[in-house]
Amino acid sequence: MPIRVYKPTTNGRRNASVNLHAEVTKKSPEKSLLRPLNKTGGRNCQGKLTVLSRGGGHKRRYRVIDFRRTKDDVPATVVGIEYDPNRSCHIALVRYRDGDLRYILAPKGLVDGATVLSSTQQIEPKVGNCMPLRHIPTGLTLHNIEFEPGKGGSLCRSAGSGARLTNKEGQHATIVLPSGEIRQVSLNCRATIGQVGNLDHGNVKLGKAGRNRWLGRRPTTRGVAMSHHCHPHGGGEGRSKGGQAPSNAAGTGAKGGRTRSRGKWTDRLILRRRRSVRYGQLKL
Repeated sequence: MPIRVYKPTTNGRRNASVNLHAEVTKKSPEKSLLRPLNKTGGRNCQGKLTVLSRGGGHKRRYRVIDFRRTKDDVPATVVGIEYDPNRSCHIALVRYRDGDLRYILAPKGLVDGATVLSSTQQIEPKVGNCMPLRHIPTGLTLHNIEFEPGKGGSLCRSAGSGARLTNKEGQHATIVLPSGEIRQVSLNCRATIGQVGNLDHGNVKLGKAGRNRWLGRRPTTRGVAMSHHCHPHGGGEGRSKGGQAPSNAAGTGAKGGRTRSRGKWTDRLILRRRRSVRYGQLKL
């Protein structure tokens, strides 16, 4: 049972559940692939607060992940599946035939002792293998998909996510993202076969405020409780937001408002926008 629900022995346990991480087989990380990770507390390089409700949390070390998968035509054996505190999915430590060790995202179904391969040519489309989209059969589920060839995977990297390859036409492949967005990606971009593991990550209930603090999330103040110069909902007499549409401190709409920059060069590759909920209505 991946998710365990405890008996309500205390108030903190009453509504809490934990992920057993049944897929994890290796407890200690590889020291050569660890890097220091400093906290920012939500502040930028000038020391100004730019992200609210951030601070504290457990100390972490960054695991260097190979998102590019450019070590081609060298078989790698999975040493173990590990927990990564910096992301929602698990990671897999692989050892290449020449002794090189690297971390990759652990897809669903990848086990210890399995062999994974990365290549620029057509190889067997099994879970964990990486190759350009032009060599991947249509209909498969993919993750760690590149936006630009050689830049490294940036799509479908969180727990349980995966995109479906539906069509290949000309120099572009059409993929359906988990958000419902349909977009085109260059056939030279690489992708990894399979769905990202740790599917039960979204079913965990923290149950108490302390577990939020362990993750580095501080308490959140409502906008209507702030001053008028701190939030668009602040100020005034009584609990009123003054007719302002729901928004954050910067004024961006909180109910499906656009946050993506306009005029990106990839706009022409989007065939259908993602589904978004705005003021209780479903828009496509």
